[in-house]
Parts: sequence; structure tokens; C-alpha cells
Amino acid sequence: MLHEKQRLLFFVLKAIDNSQVPVGSGYIRNNLQIQGFDISEATVGRMLRQLDIKEYTEKIGFKGRTLTPKGKIKLEELERENTINYYGKELLNVIRVTGKQELLDALMARKAIESQLAKLAAMYITDEELQEMKQVIKRQQKHVNEGISIAEDDVEFHKIISKAARNRVLDAAMDLIRQHGQLSPMLEYIRKEVKSSVLLDHKNIYKAIASRKPEMAEEAMVRHIEKLERDVKKYWEIVYEKNNGIDIVKN
Repeated sequence: MLHEKQRLLFFVLKAIDNSQVPVGSGYIRNNLQIQGFDISEATVGRMLRQLDIKEYTEKIGFKGRTLTPKGKIKLEELERENTINYYGKELLNVIRVTGKQELLDALMARKAIESQLAKLAAMYITDEELQEMKQVIKRQQKHVNEGISIAEDDVEFHKIISKAARNRVLDAAMDLIRQHGQLSPMLEYIRKEVKSSVLLDHKNIYKAIASRKPEMAEEAMVRHIEKLERDVKKYWEIVYEKNNGIDIVKN
């Protein structure tokens, strides 16, 4: 979760933002107590003066304070970080239950199926579907820059390829694998932990398919999945080392 000072700032800004009218120290102190912060009204007043200096808040005469546009941006940033950290913690629990080998088995199945889907997509994809892929990559780039989850972008990118392959059996097989709804978020969490990225892989897959080169598209997809496999193995090594040689994550 957020560090204690960041959490405090988050709830102060949130309390101000939630009110339809300017608020004072007493109102904010009461809101902070609900969140478990035992802080005096005088301390809150000092905090608010600091927020004024940082231009996160604006004093409206004797009525109290409201958030400035800069304050709203800061609140959104803290909210996003809080959400990412929360889901990261939840996903860590899911990863522990799922286990290394199950993830690798799922990726092995994906490699076999999706390499053929990419190959077929290079043969049968329409201009409209290529445009859809291009838009997903653009959106993914934007989300990467903003620090927003790309799990949904990842799923959409691969679904377009499945559809473009025009093979209902392979598409159904991929749907079966995707029924593990947390697979994309789990892999995203793991990539974050090992400081890896899939954006360049997706761009290379797109280029190969757009070039209508089946073998190149197949190879690009294989390289992509094999990179994910390496990320999973690296993640388990990091977890193992962090726990002094005790593998607390299910094998």
C-alpha cells in the first residue's frame, strides 16, 4: 500500500475532494479519525498550510479549503498508486496459489496455439483488424506512459489475432486458456517485479502480421511467449532469494 505519509496525504485530499463545499480542519480531522489517524486539529491546520504552499489546496476566505486542479491531479496519482499496490498484493496471493509450473504450463500451451494463430492472422487479417491492432498498441503505449494497467490491452491485442486467424478450433482453445481470468494481470504483475515489458513484443508481432509474413509472425509470437516464460522463472528466483533460499511460493 502507500507509505504512511502518502496515505495521510491521500485521505486529506480525498476528504476535501468529497465535499461539495470548502472544508476546514475539524471536518478533515473527523474524516482522518475514521481512517485510523489520531491527529489534532492544529496538526491538520499546519498540513493544510503546507498544501496551500504546494498549490494542492486553495483557501476560500473563512469557509475552508477546496482542491486546486494541481491537487486533483495529485489525488488521482495517489489513488492510482494505491489501486495498483492493492491489486499487486491481491495478485501476489493468486500467484502463490497458482504456482510456477501451472503458469509455465499455460504459457507452453499459449506458445503452441498462439504461434499458429499469429501465422494464420498474417495470411487472413483484414485492413480493419490491422487498424484495431494499431489502436490497441497506441492505447497500450499511453497506459504504459501513465503507469496504468495494460492487462486489458494485452487481452484485446491477442483476441484480435485469434479472430483474424479464422480458425474456430484454435480460437476456442485460446478461450479455454483465457478462462483463467487472472492470467494477464498475474503476468503483468510479474513483469513489473522483474522490470520487463511486452510493448516492443506487441509492436514486432504487429509489424510481422501487417507485412503479411506468416513465418515472421509465428517467430515473433514464439519470442514473445518465451520472454514471458523467462519472466516467470526470473520472478521465482527473485522470490527465492528474497526469502533466504526458502521458496515460500508454491512450485
